[in-house]
Amino acid sequence: MPGPATWYPLSLSTPVKQHVFGGRALAGRLGRTGLPAGRVAETWEVSDVDGEGATVTEGPLAGRSLRRLMAEHADGLLGDRPHGPCFPLLTKFIDATGALPVHLHADDTTARRLEGEPHGKTEAWHVLDAVPGATALVGTRPGVDRERLRRALLAQDFDAVMRRLPVRAGQTVYVPGGTLHSFGPGTLVYEIEQTSDIQQHAMPWRMEDGAPLDAREHEANIGRLLEEWRPGPRPEFQPGVSIPQADSVVRTVLCAGPYFALERWTAGGTALLIRVFTTAQVLTNAGAPVAVAAAGWTGRLDRARTLLLPAALEEVRVEGPADVLFGYLPDLTTDIEEPLAAAGHGPAAICALGDVP
Repeated sequence: MPGPATWYPLSLSTPVKQHVFGGRALAGRLGRTGLPAGRVAETWEVSDVDGEGATVTEGPLAGRSLRRLMAEHADGLLGDRPHGPCFPLLTKFIDATGALPVHLHADDTTARRLEGEPHGKTEAWHVLDAVPGATALVGTRPGVDRERLRRALLAQDFDAVMRRLPVRAGQTVYVPGGTLHSFGPGTLVYEIEQTSDIQQHAMPWRMEDGAPLDAREHEANIGRLLEEWRPGPRPEFQPGVSIPQADSVVRTVLCAGPYFALERWTAGGTALLIRVFTTAQVLTNAGAPVAVAAAGWTGRLDRARTLLLPAALEEVRVEGPADVLFGYLPDLTTDIEEPLAAAGHGPAAICALGDVP
């Protein structure tokens, strides 16, 4: 099996979900090619979810699953970051042409207790595009108890118990596990989260095809959701905090916590974007096609496409003009707190990114 000396930027297979809330925004707004006909709700850019795991599509490692690479060369992928058997990050494009179901994902403790899973799913949404007036439901209102929430969910009266927030392109919200939420219609999001597909939702229909549920199944689903609901989190959208780099390059930290961080880097004109790293980077292109170079490898990254950069590469170069996202498993002190503090950002701005001590 090839070792770290053979590492290069990895193109991965991307499962596609054609849930009822999807549309054609990934193709129409982002120019994503190779999508199936009909509605497309999600593309899973990097996934090691059971049954939906990615495989390498190009180069010497083509055909190898991400799970196998984790089993045999986790250090080459993740460096010194703590990890389990799965790659720890799941990233997606989500087209909420229609509204997502109101739902939640268990936190770590609840996932182990009720789902039989090793961890839950905290996530963050970075808004790429949103129609005027777009909103999201994020968390429950103060004072809402379990019985009031149960009645409202059965009646589908979400605004009676949930916080409705305005959604604007360029903003990000960090959503802890156990937080009831939804977004859309008219919203296009890049999502980063823990590697998990557990969820409970409150709708009287199936997310996959819109087929109705009978009353008994709907009530049972809401009962399970209430067992996993956390009333406390009330996340807010925020613009991120920026650190100017050399030669018209700007690094903006969009969100951060113990499970993931997400950054957006831009480079103007012919500036060269250089990112040095010690753990795997999920590099996704949010702008026009760019040239990417790492460890002797060169290639083109089209808009709305992703490369997984193993830790062993240590550095990537992207030619400007560029507008790209980097997702990774952070060391919060060295990757987030120290560089942001050095750039003049105070504790309140850093804490607002998500879950930073």
